[in-house]
Amino acid sequence: MSEPGIDYEAGKGVARLTINQPAKMNAMTFDMWSALPALIARAESDADVRVIVLTGAGDRAFCAGADISQFGEKRTGEDAVQAYELAVSGGMDAVADAKKPVVARIRGVAFGGGLALALCCDLRISSADSRFRIPAARLGLGYAFANIEALVHRIGLGPTSDLLLSARIVDGAEAERLGLVNKAWPNDTFEAEAQGYIDGIASNAPLTLAALKKSLVETAKPHDQRDRKGADALVAECFRSEDYKEGQAAFKEKRVPDFKGR
Repeated sequence: MSEPGIDYEAGKGVARLTINQPAKMNAMTFDMWSALPALIARAESDADVRVIVLTGAGDRAFCAGADISQFGEKRTGEDAVQAYELAVSGGMDAVADAKKPVVARIRGVAFGGGLALALCCDLRISSADSRFRIPAARLGLGYAFANIEALVHRIGLGPTSDLLLSARIVDGAEAERLGLVNKAWPNDTFEAEAQGYIDGIASNAPLTLAALKKSLVETAKPHDQRDRKGADALVAECFRSEDYKEGQAAFKEKRVPDFKGR
């Protein structure tokens, strides 16, 4: 059995990060949380990558949260707890602040920290039989304010209150109704639908995707902390680009645009 980790592969405009510990429902180890920033940076630096996909190995789980078998070693003592929390927050921040769009491709369980990680992504797509839960109230542990804030930002106060206070499990279809996921497809068509959706994003203009992502990141910040000038600068770059001309030409000629990212 291979060591747990996050596998990286890239091709056809997509960087795919696969959480790989299926024997433990793809629970995240300390090293896996720590590896996320460098993996995201790798995708950001690859000019051929237009979208980043975060997924789980196998079809049983996206991610069941943190690997609790490590807590005795990695979360005992003040210094160890702080180091662990920094690794988790660093990984989540890297996903949320990525310069390119990030899609959580979910099949199976997304519980606790796994769901929090999915919520850091710009988009979440799932199979209808996927299951989502925030079990903090069943475990007697505190749920970080930052995670609650992110959930409220995504789906609103009412649905957030329901999920947190009841600690109940919802399936992909209900998750779509709640706004927890953007798309939930039937199990038998999920693979094809998900790939088509991701490929569609990857075919869009890279500079526009970057500008849109920047603005989406900034809207999640308090008004006085938003980098409006930085967002506007990326928009201006789009209008100066060859891709802007290509997009207009393709529209007039009724063909698929061939964007180059410049």
